[in-house]
Amino acid sequence: MLIRFFLSLLLVLSTWNPTGYCYVDWLLAHFPAMTAELAFVGVVLLIGWALFLNATRAALGFFGIILAAAFFGTLTWVLFDQGLITAKNDVVTWVSLLVLAGILALGMAWGNVWRKLSGQVDVREEHHH
Repeated sequence: MLIRFFLSLLLVLSTWNPTGYCYVDWLLAHFPAMTAELAFVGVVLLIGWALFLNATRAALGFFGIILAAAFFGTLTWVLFDQGLITAKNDVVTWVSLLVLAGILALGMAWGNVWRKLSGQVDVREEHHH
C-alpha cells in the first residue's frame, strides 16, 4: 500500500503542486508553444492518470470513491479540529493533494485490501491455465 501511495503521490504532485515545480507550471511557462519534451511528459502523465483512475474506478466503483473521499475528508476534518493541521499558507492545498493521492492508492490496492479483510478472491483476478 505504501508503494502505491508513493506512486500516486508522485503522479499527483508531478502534475500539479503549489511550489511552481510541476508539469502544469512548466506547460504554462511555455504556452502556447509545445516542445517535444512537454508533449512526451504530458503523454506519460496522461497514461499514469488513465491507469490510476481506471483502476480506482474499477476497484471501488462510484459509491466506493464517494466513501473513500468521505473517509479522507472527515479524517482531514478531525486533524483540523484537533489542531494538528491548520488552514494557514498552502496547508489545505497540500492536504487536498495528499487526499487525492490516498484515494488513488486505495483504488490501486483495493484488491489486495479486500482479500486480506475478507479472505475472498475477486473472480476477475483468477488466472485460468
